[in-house]
Amino acid sequence: MKNIYVGNLSFQTTEDELRSLFAQYGEVQSANLITDRFTGQSKGFGFVVMDSRGAQEAIEKLNQTQFGGRSITVNEARPRENNRGGSTQRGGKRRDY
Repeated sequence: MKNIYVGNLSFQTTEDELRSLFAQYGEVQSANLITDRFTGQSKGFGFVVMDSRGAQEAIEKLNQTQFGGRSITVNEARPRENNRGGSTQRGGKRRDY
């Protein structure tokens, strides 16, 4: 399975529309749009998980094509980085109280 990043999506795009777009190239395991946790509005990007062969073809055929009135970006997703909350170490000198 391969995780695919899909960017520059219309804010009106649904997960079903995203799934249908990629289903032309193979079996889609999941299609998820990323939404703002407070408003619930789409952030304009999402992820599709599908078999490797279909994923590669989808990336090649769909990258920089028009979907929902926008030119979408489609590429293999990079692993998620854990950069929430900053460093767990504190700088400066140690103080003994």
